[in-house]
Amino acid sequence: MSHYNEPAHAGYVGKGMLDCAVAGTVFTSPTPDQVLEGIKAVATDQGVLCVVKNYTGDIMNFEMAVEMAADEGIKAEYVVVNDDVAVKDSLYTTGRRGVAGTILVHKIAGAKAEEGADLKAVKEVAEKVIANVRTMGMAIAPCTVPAAGKPGFELAEDEMEIGIGIHGEPGTHREKLASADTIAKMLVDHILADIDYKGQEIVLIVNGMGATPLMELYIVNNFVHDYLTKQGITIYDTMVGNYMTSIEMAGFSLTLLRLDDEMKSLYDAKAHTLAWKK
Repeated sequence: MSHYNEPAHAGYVGKGMLDCAVAGTVFTSPTPDQVLEGIKAVATDQGVLCVVKNYTGDIMNFEMAVEMAADEGIKAEYVVVNDDVAVKDSLYTTGRRGVAGTILVHKIAGAKAEEGADLKAVKEVAEKVIANVRTMGMAIAPCTVPAAGKPGFELAEDEMEIGIGIHGEPGTHREKLASADTIAKMLVDHILADIDYKGQEIVLIVNGMGATPLMELYIVNNFVHDYLTKQGITIYDTMVGNYMTSIEMAGFSLTLLRLDDEMKSLYDAKAHTLAWKK
């Protein structure tokens, strides 16, 4: 469900992923009525699973929409993605925020649904992805929300913001600008401190925040690959590109998903959407 983090989430509507994306205004949750219309548009006898990122407004509105759907005889449930290791609580959330790991929930739960699994099984696999995916990001330049007309935070030329969200909000702290390798190591270390990935197979996403050239993302990816491999972590697949952005923010995030056999085979399943084809 979308907040203007192009191509998320409308870009992931298609075979093997989402059936519908409900967009609010820029960086704002859709209303319960809008979400209900989305649920009704794609409802089947199997029911509907909503994938919600952990922001207070989203949870409130989707929860209401799911209850309204039940009143209309539609089975609907939701899962809450909270993959961001940077911020425990913020102005926008209780607990951790949902960020780029959300698209792996779409991919894997979508593949399960494509197999014809029931709502309970699709929800279970979505929750398994949520339990095993972690993300952290940074920025060297903020974005400007059109309605606000000014950047969400300000940085000096030699500063970077660590732990940013995807709605233009600041992170946990700022530091002096460092090299790509140093920044990437810091983000990876935060993630590895949260889940033990050693001896595991993972999917890695190097995600641009909107204004970071692909070349720079590949520089980050080069370091992260070497660094993770040295720690006994096997990279099963890598995605490098703009998958969940924040308008014109310059920066990147790293997402790691620890795989098991089921998640791996669902990750590999065919998908055909505007933003991701497999």
